[in-house]
Amino acid sequence: MPVKARVTAVPAADQQPLGSFLRAAGEAGPSVIVIPLRSPDEPGASPAPGAGAAELDSYLPVPAADIIASGELTGRAGEITQTVIRLGTRPCTVMFLGVGDAAPGALRRAGAALARRLPAGRTAVCTAVLAEPDESVQAFVAGLMLGSYQYTLKSTASVETGPGQVQLLLAGRQDAAALVERAAIVAEAVALARDLTNTPSMTKSPAWLADEAARIAAARDLSCRVWTEAELARDQFGGLLGVGSGSVRPPRLIELSYQPAGARRHVVLIGKGITFDSGGLSLKPSDNMKTMKTDMAGGAAVIATMSALAALGAPVQVTGLVAAAENLPSGTALRVGDVIRHYGGRTVEVLNTDAEGRLVLADALAYADAELAPDVMVDLATLTGAARVALGTVMAALYATDDGLAAGLLAAGTASGDRLWRMPLAEDYRAGLDSPVADLANVAGGSGRAGSIDAALFLREFTGGRAWAHLDIAGAARATADDGEITKGATGFGTQLLLHWLTAGAPVTA
Repeated sequence: MPVKARVTAVPAADQQPLGSFLRAAGEAGPSVIVIPLRSPDEPGASPAPGAGAAELDSYLPVPAADIIASGELTGRAGEITQTVIRLGTRPCTVMFLGVGDAAPGALRRAGAALARRLPAGRTAVCTAVLAEPDESVQAFVAGLMLGSYQYTLKSTASVETGPGQVQLLLAGRQDAAALVERAAIVAEAVALARDLTNTPSMTKSPAWLADEAARIAAARDLSCRVWTEAELARDQFGGLLGVGSGSVRPPRLIELSYQPAGARRHVVLIGKGITFDSGGLSLKPSDNMKTMKTDMAGGAAVIATMSALAALGAPVQVTGLVAAAENLPSGTALRVGDVIRHYGGRTVEVLNTDAEGRLVLADALAYADAELAPDVMVDLATLTGAARVALGTVMAALYATDDGLAAGLLAAGTASGDRLWRMPLAEDYRAGLDSPVADLANVAGGSGRAGSIDAALFLREFTGGRAWAHLDIAGAARATADDGEITKGATGFGTQLLLHWLTAGAPVTA
């Protein structure tokens, strides 16, 4: 995975951890020392350096407090200034790293900023001295790893001789290694989601995505089942077959299963896996296709989440479904006005072939309801531009039929940094999906419609009345620039959220 930073933990028992560490390391010590700098609580006050600053004063040309003052540092999360000291016979860089209020969000941003300053092409050893709660340390590790993420296919890309190495010196934390390892597992899952989503569509066919899911399952203690085109036809998955009918690369339904001993709750995760979306015969403008290799970001988040459950010891049974198809125009493509029959028999009139994500999700939801009998279903999809217009690119829309489920996902989103905003399942809009020739239409008629709400109401028709949540991640799944732990391209949105929620037992009560 293209995460260039690697993180290890060094527990320290005494009250001068940095000095003791440097004396013990000698000439083999770090090439970079990082001192956290918290923003002041009072306006106009100086930021407060974290543990280790005083121990460096004897090495620095002037005291740390003078460097902070002369640099007019504020402690803002991600702010960095640096100087050079001599350790023995060699130079060593000292970085003062702003960590804001040291809350998890600020530490994710600070970790990402540090990762982007690590020297490329060689191993850089950093020592960060932190004395924060578990969730803050884990946020810092996630920021370090994800801020260093890079996906490139450039022929001129430099050859890395080794990843950047960050040693976290955690005073009084004997659980340091386990804490860092847990955070690294989550960060690597997010990187996996980004890798899958960033892969160009000329490679990423539905069959390729299924093969990747099977490979990951074999390595991560998961079972895997994949429906071929013939099997989808046999079992009447009309949504997947209809959407994929315009491509020479046929659709797949991917099912991954995690079954820990003693699990009392069964959660089904469902991801939209449109490996490229041209809009079909309702063709998108060319500019709108430029990001459509990422239209399977929901499916990528489901695969990535499943990949980490065993390592994190999640206590619930989880089934992951990815409905994968390629939406292309051709002589065999789905036409406007066609009526398709979904898994379970419900019929849908297709009024816009570019509203294809809900068609493949409908099959997966109906199958999960009928065959898997879950306690809870959650789907993720880059479903509507309307969600992006409403909420921008830093949070996703949440729809839910259960208040407790919504509360649990909202809390997990806040804790993980994958923020959600609950939207209404407005019954007033349901009649807009009625069709004169089928059970319902895939888009609502009339102007001025609430597109994201309409899509959620459509999906709800296939849930069988079970506790269900829909995450419309169209805005949050893609980024146009680096920002904190987010890197340009796929963000892996939803992976951290789901892992936080599932490892807590997937609570459905507030």
